[in-house]
Amino acid sequence: MNNNLPNVLTAKDLQAYLHMSRAGAYNLLSRADFPTLHIGKRKFVTLHNLQQWMEKNTGGIAL
Repeated sequence: MNNNLPNVLTAKDLQAYLHMSRAGAYNLLSRADFPTLHIGKRKFVTLHNLQQWMEKNTGGIAL
């Protein structure tokens, strides 16, 4: 399922992957407990860190 995803996800990628709104993706990227990667004013998350965060916060269930 992850074969078509880049290793570093933008808010747009995150939005599509998690089937959420654009605002929801940015809210997630702004959370203190979310593994956001800041490059300048842009926000990203690595696929690996996203999957680890999801497993930790969903009781081991990941997409």
